[in-house]
Amino acid sequence: MTALTEHDSGTAARILAAARELVLKRGVKGVTVAEIAEKAHVGKGTAYLYWGTKEDLLIGLFAREFLAAVDADIDALTTDPDLSRPHRLCPRLVRNVLDRPFVRALAGGDADQLGATAQHPRSTELLDMLGPAALMYTVLPVWRQYRLVRTDWPLNEQAYALHALMAGFLEAAARPQVLRGVTVDAPDKVMAAAVTALLGPEEARPTEVRATANEGLRLMREGRKTLLSLITTNQETKRK
Repeated sequence: MTALTEHDSGTAARILAAARELVLKRGVKGVTVAEIAEKAHVGKGTAYLYWGTKEDLLIGLFAREFLAAVDADIDALTTDPDLSRPHRLCPRLVRNVLDRPFVRALAGGDADQLGATAQHPRSTELLDMLGPAALMYTVLPVWRQYRLVRTDWPLNEQAYALHALMAGFLEAAARPQVLRGVTVDAPDKVMAAAVTALLGPEEARPTEVRATANEGLRLMREGRKTLLSLITTNQETKRK
């Protein structure tokens, strides 16, 4: 298995930690590699031994947050296959975005925090691979196959509606002011009910739920492999 550079290098780990802290505090446009290196207590040239450009470093940082989310989902679904049910998985996916600031910024196209990296081809690749819209088209066919959602609706329309629903809950959680004071005590439960109302009642047998979980794990592991390849392709290429 390909190792992340920070697993073998305390220096790389410090550089990533420093970059994360500075970008979260000031945004991409206000941070330089020299400042990151200074905060990590290394020379500027050392940072460039691991990442050839500032963009390589920052996008590698963002990708690691996606990787952490995928790893957590794999562990959770392995432990609890019932998590593959739509009314449980959708709130978790929204929570993944909310709990991870770079994933949230990329999903929302936050140029204030991300600067030009928000539109970078590799940022787009991350969203195309593991963003909310991509997941709709990946997961929905599996749910349809194993009778966890209604199938009397064209897939693209169903995916569009579900993505819009999740985007609405994400926006409401990230910016409560858009609801003008309307609040609920358990938004995840409300979302679960909304997903069921949209997609229809589940008809799957326990064996079909297990099959759904197994297929979900296969897809996530494939995505993880591709994501890890993207990270390691752009991590240190000069240091031996």
